[in-house]
Amino acid sequence: MKIGGEITQSVDLCVGWGRLNPNALGWSRRPLVRANLKDHFLRKKKWNYWAVANRNCLFSVTVCNLDYLGTVFAYFLDFNSKDFVEESVTTPFGKGCSLPQTPYESLSFESKKMRVRFEADHEKVIISTTVPYTRLGRIDAQIKVYWADHESLTVVVPWSWRRFQLTTKCVGLPAEGTLLVGNRIYEFNVSDSFATLDFGRGVWKYITSWNWSSFSTTVKDRVVGVNLGGKWTDGTGTNENAVFVDGKLHKLNSDVVFEYDKKDLFKPWHIYTKSSDEIELEFQPFFERIARSNFVLISSEMHQMIGKFKGFVRDTDRNLYIIEDAIGWAEDHEARW
Repeated sequence: MKIGGEITQSVDLCVGWGRLNPNALGWSRRPLVRANLKDHFLRKKKWNYWAVANRNCLFSVTVCNLDYLGTVFAYFLDFNSKDFVEESVTTPFGKGCSLPQTPYESLSFESKKMRVRFEADHEKVIISTTVPYTRLGRIDAQIKVYWADHESLTVVVPWSWRRFQLTTKCVGLPAEGTLLVGNRIYEFNVSDSFATLDFGRGVWKYITSWNWSSFSTTVKDRVVGVNLGGKWTDGTGTNENAVFVDGKLHKLNSDVVFEYDKKDLFKPWHIYTKSSDEIELEFQPFFERIARSNFVLISSEMHQMIGKFKGFVRDTDRNLYIIEDAIGWAEDHEARW
C-alpha cells in the first residue's frame, strides 16, 4: 500500500466495515486522524498513557481498553531513593474504560481502588489521579500539562487494510502541579518538568513486539524531546521517530536500531538511526519496571528500563543537540494479544 506524506486536514481512520482509510495513511503535526474504530470484535486496542517527570521522580497513569479487558494503572518512581510503587485495576471487556476518538477529549475512570480523570481541551489537559492505598501510602496527583503551542506526531502504521495502528506521541510538554505519595510531596514546575503522551488506537496483529524510547531535556535553553520506536513498524514504510525542539516537530524518515543485551537489560543500550546521522545515543538504565500478564492465549511481558541518555540528536534543520544525562526510558515488549 502507498504511504502518504503530511496530513493537513481532519480525516477518519476507518471506512466501511472497519477497514483502514487510505486517506489516513501518513503523518501530521496535530492529531488530525479521528480514531473511529468499529467492527473487529475483541481485537481493538485503545489507550491513553501519560508520564510526567523531573529530575526527582517519574509519575505515570494509563487508561487502556483491549476490548476483552480494560486496565488502568499508575506507577511512581523516586529517582534518588529508588522507591517504586505500581497499582492497577482490571475490568472485564473494558468496562468503565471508555476512550474517545482524539486526545483533545476528556475521559475518566473510577473504582474503589483508583480514580483517574484526564480533563482535556485544545489548550491543556489536567491529570487527576487518586490511589487511596499503596505500600508507600496514598497517591494524589493534580498535574496540568500545556499543549496548545506544542506540535505532536500522529502517524498511522499499516500492516494491512485490516490490521493497523494510529499513534499520537507528544514529548517535552511543559507540566506543573503536585504529586503526593504518602507523606512526601513532589512539585512539578514548567521550568524543569516534562510530560509525554502516548495515544494509541488500532487493530493489532496477534503476535507483536516493539521497542519504545523517549526522553525530554534542556539543551542550551532549548527544550528537546525525543520519541523513537522499533520492531513494530518494521516493513510498513513508516515509523514514529521524531525530535521535538521547543514544541516544533521534526519528523525523522530513518528507522531506528535498538541494540541491547536481552539477558542483561542493565547493560548500556545503543540506539541510532539506521540510514542517517540524526540519532546516536547510549542509554544507561538504573531501574527496571516489569509488567507481565498471562491469560494462556493472551499474554504480555514488558520491560521498561528507566535511565539516562547521552550522545547527540539532530533535527531536520541539521541543528545538533548534545545530550548529557537526560532521564527517560527504553522498553522491550513482547505480546500475544
